[in-house]
Parts: sequence; structure tokens; C-alpha cells
Amino acid sequence: MRAMVVRAPGEPLVEETRAVPEPGRGEILIEVSACGVCRTDLHVADGDLTQTRYPVVPGHEVIGRVLALGEGVDGWSVGEKVGVPWLGSACGHCPYCAMQRENLCDTPTFTGCSRDGGFATHLTADAAFCLHLPESIDDISGTPLLCAGLIGYRSYRMAGEGRRLGLYGFGAAAHILAQVAAGDGREVYAFTRPGDARSQAFARSLGAVWAGASNEAPPAELDAAILFAPVGALVPEALKRVRKGGRVVCAGIHMSDIPGFPYADLWGEREILSVANLTREDGHEFFARVARAPVSVHTRTYPLASANAALDDLRQGELDGAAVLVP
Repeated sequence: MRAMVVRAPGEPLVEETRAVPEPGRGEILIEVSACGVCRTDLHVADGDLTQTRYPVVPGHEVIGRVLALGEGVDGWSVGEKVGVPWLGSACGHCPYCAMQRENLCDTPTFTGCSRDGGFATHLTADAAFCLHLPESIDDISGTPLLCAGLIGYRSYRMAGEGRRLGLYGFGAAAHILAQVAAGDGREVYAFTRPGDARSQAFARSLGAVWAGASNEAPPAELDAAILFAPVGALVPEALKRVRKGGRVVCAGIHMSDIPGFPYADLWGEREILSVANLTREDGHEFFARVARAPVSVHTRTYPLASANAALDDLRQGELDGAAVLVP
């Protein structure tokens, strides 16, 4: 098998040839069809996440086919289409798992971070944390749904039922969520880097009623805002744009420090929330929704060996939608 590996934080990914792994107890062996490139993969490569173990194969938006079953695996068949998301496993017995909040598990593993992921031709995964995918899900355009879609959807539910929703950072997650929100009759307000007319036009094409710079005031107060851009300075900026009782949801796993801001900007029962990881139930619910109301996913494909180029394009904001590696 071939894999693109981060050997140490801050180093470019290196291609390696390895033996195809054997699935352990409770695991399945998967041949990768496609793997999305997520901003979290940048954080893994840059060394921003303390839970990363190096060397590691990044990638947690994986679609492939089951090649072999490990001992004790039930409910999966060889040849079946499978999705592998960010949450690689949870302990099942800590207080958070007992509360049905496995996304906050004390001893989890994360695909492409603390266990090898999908920037490869093959990987093994915990069968209990993989998602059964219908054949109608396209291998390439379906990959961003496994993180950008799932984290976006969890953030969307946490934002509440308000009509006016702001989305800061119009990349892979926001371009999926904008369609979901518009389909629900919400007004979507898209915030991009100042001067990014291309992303603003892209947002309007997907149903946003307004698109502008992140330092601009929208034409109406927001009921909630979701921050996908990992920029802490956007938190106080978004607080200024939400009404009393409104919410600012921070959707990233990593963010630069949040600067100080006047208490008056938070007062009025405004809230700041964070989203941590996802649960298997999020996956089941989201993919059931997508089956009822499909979304259009914009992708740019790269060969596996060009993983560094895909990460660079993501870092530079050169993508409309999502990058996808195709082995």
C-alpha cells in the first residue's frame, strides 16, 4: 500500500510504501476510494493538536470498500461501501460515553490523528465507528460530508432555531451547511476574508442572502453565527453581530487565541459555544437527511502523491468547496 505520512510536526508529507495492514479484533480493512482534505489535517501537519501521535497518516473523510473483516466483526460485509469519520473510537464507559456524549470521551482515538487515516490506499478502522453508506453517495463528492458536513450539521443544531444565520469562513463546511440552512428556510449571511469576491459570489450562488467581509456589518442582526475559520479575533466580531440571546458557535477543533472584548458585547444573554468532535448518531441523522434532501458538494481532486499541494491550496484559501485525494 501507499500512504502520505506526517513524520514530524511542520514537515511536508512524505510518501511511503508499506505492507497492507491486517485488521485486528473489531476492525475492518478498507481500500480507500477517496479521502477529503480537511482544515484539521492542516492542524495535524502543523503540530497544533496535542492528541496527534507522529508519524501519522492524516485523513478522516474517507470513503472506501471493505476488503476484510477482523475477528468479532458483525454487521459488515466484504465489498460494502463504508465511510470513516473523525471519531475513530470511544471507550464506552467513561461518564461522557455513559451520557451518550461519546464526542467528549476521556480516551478517544481520532482518525488521521491518533490512528492512521485515509491519505493512503488502505487503512484499518474500528468497525463500530464506521458508517454504512448507500451506493447513491458518490465516492468523491461524498467525502466532505464525513467531517465538513457532520461538524457543520452538529454546529447548526447547536446554533438554535433562529432565522438569520451567519457563517464565518466559506469553505468546505459552510458551502454544505448554507444549502441545508437555505433549504430549511433560514437566511444565510456569509462572511469571508476581506476582498474575497470569489468566495462571496460562491456563497450567494448557494443561497446566501448576503455575503461580505468578516469585518463588515450585515444588513440585519443575526440570531446565531457559526465560525468555521480558526481565527479567534472573529469571536468578538461575531458577538457584535448577534442579537440579545444570540449564539456564537465555534466549530473548529483548533483556533487562535480569542482577544479581550468588552463585557457589553456579551451581555444580553448572548452565548459562546464550542463544538467538539461528533457522535455516531450525528452521522446516522445527517446522512438520513442528505438522502432526503441532497446537497451539491463542490470538490477539486488531487492524486494521492499531491497531498502537500492540496494542503497548500487549502491553507492559501484557493479552494471553492473541498479538496479530495483520489488514490
